[in-house]
Amino acid sequence: MHRFVHRLALFVAPLIIQLHVPSVGAETLDQSVSALAILERPTLLDLRLFRPLSRSEESALLPLDRFKECDFCPVLIVIPAGRFTMGASADEPGSTPDERPQHQVTFPSFSVGRLPVSLAEWNACVMRKGCSFQPSDPSSSSEWKPITNIQWVEAKEYVEWLSRATGKPYRLLSESEREYVARAGTTTAFWWGDSFAIDLFEQRQIAGAPLPLPRPALPNPWGIYEVHGSVYDWVEDCWHDTYQGAPADGSAWIEGDCSQHVLRGGSLSRAAQTRRAAARIWFGSSNRTHYMSLRVARTLPR
Repeated sequence: MHRFVHRLALFVAPLIIQLHVPSVGAETLDQSVSALAILERPTLLDLRLFRPLSRSEESALLPLDRFKECDFCPVLIVIPAGRFTMGASADEPGSTPDERPQHQVTFPSFSVGRLPVSLAEWNACVMRKGCSFQPSDPSSSSEWKPITNIQWVEAKEYVEWLSRATGKPYRLLSESEREYVARAGTTTAFWWGDSFAIDLFEQRQIAGAPLPLPRPALPNPWGIYEVHGSVYDWVEDCWHDTYQGAPADGSAWIEGDCSQHVLRGGSLSRAAQTRRAAARIWFGSSNRTHYMSLRVARTLPR
């Protein structure tokens, strides 16, 4: 019965999201409560002790199940296997040549963090000597506030530490996985459509008005938050100026000059079109910027 209720919730949630979010700028914290409540009803995997999944538990996972493998681990969502068209067409407003040529990518199932890694989750790594970067506000423990200002090598430290702590294959997303997760089966510039409206909260944030930390925007149809969000996620891939020769199997593209790595996501300090599902930017390994963060991936047995 719990499995039926869980599946029903995942079916109904996108419908509620469509009712509340004609564009991302339309949501408020109050409006987000009903969708959040449905997506976060407990399942058996939520009620178990937070420990690494057993082989039998891994083999029983279904698409969109969620799980957590230690007290300080991120919550993960199981992403369905599938195929999608990566990149943007030349007529998509805001698109750039580095988002082409569009190409097909096929994925096995994998799991991904429901949110960017939080400051509290990062601090657990620092306290256990797994992460070298110490944030300027280490006392914050908000479940929603992401770690920021991290370099690519520091993002790698975190997933390597998480792998050691759990004995499971945690890693950074590949660039194609990150876009696949952002789109969640959709083909528009953003998962909800082609337009991005700035809401009142964002206007006040851009203007510098002090506000309490909000919950994140509503999740996409796969239950993933902040895919067009307030921070960028470091991915494994090295930067390439086009997709000519890009992998078609969902793996990271790590050939060539890897002094520059790819970031995917968004930032309030950048134009709205840079938050599109296909949008991509790069930075060198030594750069540190306020919108640099990470979201973890975990390989699942095939």
